[in-house]
Amino acid sequence: MSGPDFQNFGGNTICIEMQCGEHRLLFDAGSGILPAGKALLAEGISAFNLFFTHCHYDHIIGLPYFAPLFDPRSTVEIWSGHTAGKMTTREMITEFIRPPWFPIEINACRANLDCRDFKAHDVLEPFPGVTIRTGNLTHPGGAIGYRVEWAGRSVALITDTEHEPGILDPAVLSLIRGVDLFLYDTTYTDEEMPLRVGYGHSSWQQAIRLAREAGARKVAFIHHSPLRTDKEIEAIDRLAIDQFSGAFSAREGQIFDIDDLPLTEHIR
Repeated sequence: MSGPDFQNFGGNTICIEMQCGEHRLLFDAGSGILPAGKALLAEGISAFNLFFTHCHYDHIIGLPYFAPLFDPRSTVEIWSGHTAGKMTTREMITEFIRPPWFPIEINACRANLDCRDFKAHDVLEPFPGVTIRTGNLTHPGGAIGYRVEWAGRSVALITDTEHEPGILDPAVLSLIRGVDLFLYDTTYTDEEMPLRVGYGHSSWQQAIRLAREAGARKVAFIHHSPLRTDKEIEAIDRLAIDQFSGAFSAREGQIFDIDDLPLTEHIR
């Protein structure tokens, strides 16, 4: 969302960058991938691995504007697993980068483009020393959760997923067990969940329950409801930290260094 009530936590849809040494991993291609692509090219980065959690609009809408796709010096590998057996990664991106949805087709991209398919629970190794564990999430049409392990550290991305009241999803727990940080879908609150059954999203209270059970060090709330104002998210933060000291709401442009604990962070 844009506007004065949505300045502190940002208005772009989801795109997350993880840096493992010299390697850059991107997760999802929401509108946030526009500034990400521009910044990475300015840094001289030419190799990109982009992993999709799923292909709903808010997670793909920035892909046609991802500048490295049109740079012949770039290598872009795109991975997906949520449509395994139904649609390949190449078929997926070909479907939404074409007229009438977009003025050009994917074959106009000048980068060295490689599309990679996998299945949930596959273990991916895009680079030596970088291990990515995957799992199914509960979301209409399917979604994939990721756990990235590198140099003795671990970060998990869990979005979009819906929990059943009173149950801690074993698939989620397996991905976040003992992680340094996990990012979790907190679109709703527990109080709102009964009105949103089947929507495929979870709550900040469930994030804390999962963090405690899994022994996670930090949990960042992401995928904020587009109707949630800055003041409302700040109020959630105050409630959450009383329940779990490592809980907080993530902001657009926030950077975390996981070399030492507790995590350090800054905004750019």
